[in-house]
Amino acid sequence: MANIKQTVKLGVFTLAIMNVTAVVSLRGLPAEAVYGMSSAFYYLFAAIVFLIPTSLVAAELAAMFQDKQGGVFRWVGEAYGKKLGFLAIWVQWIESTIWYPTVLTFGAVSIAFIGMNDVHDMSLANNKYYTLAVVLIIYWLATFISLKGMGWVGKVAKVGGMVGTIIPAALLIILGIAYLASGGHSNLDFHSSFFPDLTNFDNVVLAASIFLFYAGMEMGGIHVKDMDNPSKNYPKAVFIGAAITVIIFVLGTFSLGVIIPANDISLTQSLLVGFDNYFKYIHASWLSPIIAIALAFGVLAGVLTWVAGPSKGIFAVGKAGYMPPFFQKTNKLGVQKNILFVQGGAVTVLSLLFVVMPSVQSFYQILSQLTVVLYLIMYMLMFSGAIALRYKMKKLNRPFRIGKAGNGLMWFVGGLGFCGSLLAFILSFIPPSQISTGSNTVWFSVLIIGALVVVIAPFIIYASKKPSWIDPNSTFEPFHWEEQPADKEIQA
Repeated sequence: MANIKQTVKLGVFTLAIMNVTAVVSLRGLPAEAVYGMSSAFYYLFAAIVFLIPTSLVAAELAAMFQDKQGGVFRWVGEAYGKKLGFLAIWVQWIESTIWYPTVLTFGAVSIAFIGMNDVHDMSLANNKYYTLAVVLIIYWLATFISLKGMGWVGKVAKVGGMVGTIIPAALLIILGIAYLASGGHSNLDFHSSFFPDLTNFDNVVLAASIFLFYAGMEMGGIHVKDMDNPSKNYPKAVFIGAAITVIIFVLGTFSLGVIIPANDISLTQSLLVGFDNYFKYIHASWLSPIIAIALAFGVLAGVLTWVAGPSKGIFAVGKAGYMPPFFQKTNKLGVQKNILFVQGGAVTVLSLLFVVMPSVQSFYQILSQLTVVLYLIMYMLMFSGAIALRYKMKKLNRPFRIGKAGNGLMWFVGGLGFCGSLLAFILSFIPPSQISTGSNTVWFSVLIIGALVVVIAPFIIYASKKPSWIDPNSTFEPFHWEEQPADKEIQA
């Protein structure tokens, strides 16, 4: 039967770039550049125990349920039931909402460097009111683009990902190689050890924090229905995205370490300073404002990918009766407008906190860490759920399967991802010694109370749900255990 629905389909390359855009944020490079050669160890270690398991498990789960809605809600719900499925998609949505102000701060810093006066740019980048204004402008711009539907999101995310993430990353790497080849002085000691001293507890905390550099690869699972032949094309997009991601992180971090002395590295500004230094070296300082605009565009594309992803998942779940009707309202294009507006309100309130916190850097760090803690809860549910489904849904067709036969490889890959996530989760509560976070009491209070509030909320919503919340037009298919009795009746 021909498919009459005229929908915009995402190609392999578009989804791969959307994945890279969602996962890769060049803003994280300065934090790792401090560690010199051993930063490569951290990236590769996190890729092996987190990125690759995430990519493989998400590919199997998305292909298994390619004709079903709900993303991680579907995956975890099939394994553990509706309450934990709802918790998984809820923390993914809330985590992304808390994350926006942290990534947008980087966008604000990029825009501050568009001027040609270094001293003026630096003071503007440190101005909280300026930061607040830019954060809100970029976020609401991303929201209004999202309201235009997936066609717009795909286009802007693809162009923005190329212009604002992939091209600047490639340029940074090429500049680093050219600088070294022409005899430039390297601030990175290439003879230092690849293996960090893991007897030092701070280094173990750092290793765990890098896991979340790779977070988001599973989010493409939300878009599995937006692809042609997803069972083949989705895994391809995931692996292309994963390879590009590792290359950008390792070589990009080295390039920054080469041009900036470790003691001078700042979390929010060093990427722009690194580009500035390279451009001065090749007598092309006029390029600095251009790269600053490109990076800000990259931030918009990254935020757009996230605004469109988790909110679309929570909307599909809401229509199935898990959220009040208010959250199910759409515009004429079928986009989840009320969810986007509520999310925008939360981002605006969080951004206002920037003005109150003593230091932008300490606020940035605590908020980033809270998103890590919440996200890892979702990952632990996803990895263990994938293993559980090998036993609960043995007979279901798996167009993409980890391991040709038996469950050994799934136990290994899913177990590796679960243990990595659990380790990172425990270590995430420890304040990093490398960065000043202010009071330890504030650090623990925000993390523990914040995580508890977010985790308890979906159970309260679930307990309050009413039959009237179900949208009669919802195409949310029942879970496999709800279908079985009907199957038996048909057979009888």
